[in-house]
Amino acid sequence: MSLVQDNDQDAAALRAHPVDVAEETANRLNWPFERDQDDEICMNVDGRWSSYQLSFTWLEDVEALHLACAFDIKINPRRRSELQALVGLINEQLWVGHFGIWDSEGIVMFRHASVLAGGARMSEPQCAALMKAAIEACERYYQSFQFVLWAGKTAREAIEGAMFETAGEA
Repeated sequence: MSLVQDNDQDAAALRAHPVDVAEETANRLNWPFERDQDDEICMNVDGRWSSYQLSFTWLEDVEALHLACAFDIKINPRRRSELQALVGLINEQLWVGHFGIWDSEGIVMFRHASVLAGGARMSEPQCAALMKAAIEACERYYQSFQFVLWAGKTAREAIEGAMFETAGEA
């Protein structure tokens, strides 16, 4: 490939809409997705504990690309306060993104926003890193959410189970 073609590709990447970058990343990873709007894409990814619904939304007014990752876990209203305590303990451990409770849907969701103000652009490696961070966080803490919601554990007990890492397989 000539230098001119490389520069043309680089220039095209710089002009890419952030959601286009997410679509290209999903394509490269062979993840199924739906894109009904220019500013939003949704994809499904199978994990070890659950299927995850990742969505990227471009928020023009704040020039940010929002990532949300939800999974199939319904909030037991009687355990909501302990679940909120667990979310706080988990968020203390995260460097990228955070978990939140989405009351209107009754679900827990991982969220992160990348501010791309002033013409900054999302690259495909950055997008892939965000996807990886979201899925890894959901995988790591999925059982903690289950422990609180359905096993009656305290937030502290549940997170201790997630922090304990084993080596190898039995």
